[in-house]
Amino acid sequence: MSIDTLQWILVIGVSLLLFVLAPLAKTEKAFFKGEGSSGKPNFWLLTSSLVISWLFAKSITNAANLGLSFGLVGGVAYAGYYLSFVVAGLIIYKLRTKGGFESIHHFLEDKFGKGALVIFSLLIAFRLLNEVWSNSMVIGSYFGVQGSTPYLLAIVVFTFLTILYTIKGGMSSSLFTDMLQMVLFAVLLMVILFMIFPRTNWDVGAFVTSGTWSMSQGVNLLLLAILQSFSYPFHDPVLTDRGFVTDAKTTRRSYMWAAVIGAVCIVFFSFVGIYGQMEGVQGQAPVEVAKLLGVPMMLMMNFIMITSAASTLDSTFSSFSKLVHLDLKIAKPSLTGGRISMIVIALLGTIPIFFNPEIISATTISGTMVIGLAPVFLFWNMKVPPISFYLAVVGGFLIAVLLILFPMPEHLLFSSGKYADLLAVNIYGTVICFLLFLCPKLVLSLTQKKTPQ
Repeated sequence: MSIDTLQWILVIGVSLLLFVLAPLAKTEKAFFKGEGSSGKPNFWLLTSSLVISWLFAKSITNAANLGLSFGLVGGVAYAGYYLSFVVAGLIIYKLRTKGGFESIHHFLEDKFGKGALVIFSLLIAFRLLNEVWSNSMVIGSYFGVQGSTPYLLAIVVFTFLTILYTIKGGMSSSLFTDMLQMVLFAVLLMVILFMIFPRTNWDVGAFVTSGTWSMSQGVNLLLLAILQSFSYPFHDPVLTDRGFVTDAKTTRRSYMWAAVIGAVCIVFFSFVGIYGQMEGVQGQAPVEVAKLLGVPMMLMMNFIMITSAASTLDSTFSSFSKLVHLDLKIAKPSLTGGRISMIVIALLGTIPIFFNPEIISATTISGTMVIGLAPVFLFWNMKVPPISFYLAVVGGFLIAVLLILFPMPEHLLFSSGKYADLLAVNIYGTVICFLLFLCPKLVLSLTQKKTPQ
């Protein structure tokens, strides 16, 4: 039996198993908010869902590729994005307990108006579309060269099978299957590591000491990840939606643990790339290392990619459905309407695969586009005029557009090497966005006249 046949059996088998195990949503609360027969999600269910929803296929692919390029430094740098869980968990906790808000959208509309809600929704809609193509194309890469018939067919089949079990239960399906997928991911990651370490005579020290801790060798990305973590999580509805599905204290605890567990998983998966570096492989680290180690490794790698990609896709579908029916109220909430919305995002999100998008851009460029969200949420309790939101968020978006259209002049960079331009743009851009957010309040305070006593 050929490797391609085994991979097809794996994709179809795993998806059908998830379809059988996924709960059937019979109420709108179950479909849109994930409430089961035992009530709201518990700590373990929420934590596993948070972790696996960010251990998506493109994420662990990036981790391995960065390990290949920069050694351990690359893995740690990418793990820096998991600071996002700490930031989001603390802010969401305050929004719920001190602000009394029931969702991110509730907060934005209440404080900045419907216009702000629309702009924010457009940003996260772009993010959700991004998640569909960037994860499904990773699966396609295991079946053929980008753009080839096997590649495209694998993406279409995988996306169809994932939407099949997701529309069965909506958010309930997403949360339940996330827990199963987290367990599978952990087991598969351990299996992969125990296939790699013996080939290096268990020289774990070689992995830990790999790479050079310099700006040009991965530290640029680490600083970029830390900086973006103060804005990045808030444009990811998959992450923030889960902040409102159970009680506030359980939610905060889940986010803190998810940060630690997720970061550890990313660093460990970067070991795949580090091993590839030792062996001198080139290209996509997970694919090339799997080829190097034979059919069993290829199947394990395929299995872990299916698990991670499916978990993110089902979360993306359920978040988009909630966005349409509960947050924006574009259509009346219903089980039928929610399922149709999921099918729509699946179709729209698959179209970009025909334009050969870059996987890493889903994190770096979109992360720059939303740097204006940092002051909005970090200063959530500050009284500012609505224009502060528009200035900061639109300003951040325009800065990202300028980055795409025009290269950053070298004399304005803080360092050299890969990601130096992104880091510089994000530092300058973040400072500008904070100033834009605070300026209206400062102007009002300076121009406001005191009422005569």
